[in-house]
Amino acid sequence: MDALAGLLEGPRARGAFMIRACFDPPWAVRVEDRAPLTVMLMVRGDAWITPDTGPPLRLRAGDLAIARGPDPYTCADDPATPPQALILPGAECSYPDGRPLQGSMDLGVRTWGDRLGGSTVMLIGTYLMQGEISGRLLDALPPLLSLPGDVWECPLTSLLMEEIVRDEPGQEVVLDRLLDLLVIAALRAWFSRPEAAAPAWYGALADPVVGRVLRLLQDDPAHPWTVASLAAKAGVSRAALARRFSELVGEPPMTYLTGWRLALAADRLRASDATLDSIARQVGYGSAFALSSAFKRVYGVSPQEHRARAADDAPLVGARP
Repeated sequence: MDALAGLLEGPRARGAFMIRACFDPPWAVRVEDRAPLTVMLMVRGDAWITPDTGPPLRLRAGDLAIARGPDPYTCADDPATPPQALILPGAECSYPDGRPLQGSMDLGVRTWGDRLGGSTVMLIGTYLMQGEISGRLLDALPPLLSLPGDVWECPLTSLLMEEIVRDEPGQEVVLDRLLDLLVIAALRAWFSRPEAAAPAWYGALADPVVGRVLRLLQDDPAHPWTVASLAAKAGVSRAALARRFSELVGEPPMTYLTGWRLALAADRLRASDATLDSIARQVGYGSAFALSSAFKRVYGVSPQEHRARAADDAPLVGARP
């Protein structure tokens, strides 16, 4: 598993919020859902995404934008248009004054807005989960990024348009996987652009020595790795590996491995009921005590506290506008 796949491996989309939005100007929607990641794909017309801090971003047909949570933003036909609806955590929807919309903007299966033939059509996919595995990648993204249609053609637009309005058994799972594919394709395209400022580990994956070591660590974190054993696998000396890994990744191999193991543990605490001892063995710690000590040192809370907080913060994935 490479580090880009780490965004979606583990806490993949599960019951993600996906919708086709159809509007006629003037329109504006205020988004305060605190979702970790939202993808917006323009199918027809134009839109502006205006974060609370930073300049507005214009989207034209064929453009794609990704908003990294939890900061709020407004999506509208024009930055000056006042919001007509408010999106809250759990995909709940209300008027700006707090009154529930109660389906007044529903236009059919996963379709929402003014009218089906609206001059603006946007496909929106929102991840409602939190996951520590994806933290390294999400931290590398700006709060708002875009891929213009003239430099990147989305390979999934027509399929998404067909599938998003289907109401068949298993359809939610189909849409979850399509959203995963859309995000992976978009992030690959984004990180290939010079303005993306990709994180050090992303570029290091292409290195014949460090890239191999990164994949070894990511694929088998429970193995009792040492710098010596990693160097032997990579066919270099310990000193050469330590120097090259630190230069390209920004930290020593064992420091990276510790961070990866703890990220895995944090996500498994959030996503499963497995015992702490079981999770410790899965991620390379010899005991629950060893994992707990390392976890608290890095995260500032015990594994049990982390799991309890995750349960308290869990979104209401069944809610829909």
